Amino acid sequence: MKKICLIVLILLFCTALFACSDGSIDIVIGTKDYTEQHILGNILEQYIESNTNIKTTLKIDMASDLIFSAIRTGAVDIYVEYTGTIYGYYFALSDSKNPDDVFDVASNTISENYSLHMFAPLGFNNTYQLAVRRDTAEKHGLRTISDLAKVSEDLVFGGSAEIIRRSDGLPNLKILYDMSFKKEIALYGVDRYLAIARDEVQVCEVFSTDGHLLTHDLVVLEDDKNFFPPYQGVIIMRDETIEKHPELQRILEKLSGMITDEIMRELNYRVDVLGDSPQEVAKYFLVKNGLIR
Repeated sequence: MKKICLIVLILLFCTALFACSDGSIDIVIGTKDYTEQHILGNILEQYIESNTNIKTTLKIDMASDLIFSAIRTGAVDIYVEYTGTIYGYYFALSDSKNPDDVFDVASNTISENYSLHMFAPLGFNNTYQLAVRRDTAEKHGLRTISDLAKVSEDLVFGGSAEIIRRSDGLPNLKILYDMSFKKEIALYGVDRYLAIARDEVQVCEVFSTDGHLLTHDLVVLEDDKNFFPPYQGVIIMRDETIEKHPELQRILEKLSGMITDEIMRELNYRVDVLGDSPQEVAKYFLVKNGLIR
């Protein structure tokens, strides 16, 4: 028995030694806790492993605070973030709504404060939006969030716990528009769409790249006071990781501008509505665009 255990230990050691000697490195890719992030994390994982000798580990379902802390401490090497989240939430800035300005300030701020590199935008802007059912919009004459403010006290809001508490979410939105809701309920993903379809909530948080927007007859209200900043999807990576593996910067730069709002919405739709897995959808995108074989 002792000899068998010793042989097993030797084999495990040799396996580990071989993995180190062939240049394989473990890179931790993080994601937040919803479909779009799962797809993007799998895109990064498959793309990196297909174009380098780097081995990756995917760590999913982290809240915004947790994942931003994880990349600062080195628990995560790379993930996809949103410019408006850095600008409006992590650093509580609100002076500009111009996409280029928000990108520049967010990029410079995380670089100077945390030694993090932000790549050029992937191409889509997944901004917060508020939506109502078409019959609700017609009943109350709702076209803008200002219109909503006039009747909001009689309506129930459904959205993620983040938008309900974040400074770039509901708290300051209600101040700007001078409104309040009858009740605010924390809901995630498809639950928001199910709740509004059943009239359990009358107003819900949606994202501009949500796949379910393609199947639900909702009216997206205009943010007529321009509260929400742009939320362009961007890859963030630790400077330390780039220094160790400069090939990552070269290949990841190729993803910039490749995922439009329409493409991201379709990818989300394939998971949330058609039932494909994030892994399958990531591969579909990468193969279709010639990024992997």
